[in-house]
Amino acid sequence: MKNEYIEVVKRWLADKDSVSQEELKANADAAWAAYDAAVYDAADDAAYAAADAAYDDALYAAALYADYWVKRYEELTDEK
Repeated sequence: MKNEYIEVVKRWLADKDSVSQEELKANADAAWAAYDAAVYDAADDAAYAAADAAYDDALYAAALYADYWVKRYEELTDEK
């Protein structure tokens, strides 16, 4: 099962213009809510961190951080 929050971050990483700032914020907010509601595990942590990093488009470091967490999520879940 694909993680909808990760998919938004992947689209944003591939093309920064493909996801608006409003969509990134909504994605981050939704990921926060899902994270709070879910039982904690490493995949939830990765999803939260990727969404949180993607939210801050102003910093190049955030993009690198998002990329790291997407890759980490994929490693933990064997999803690509």
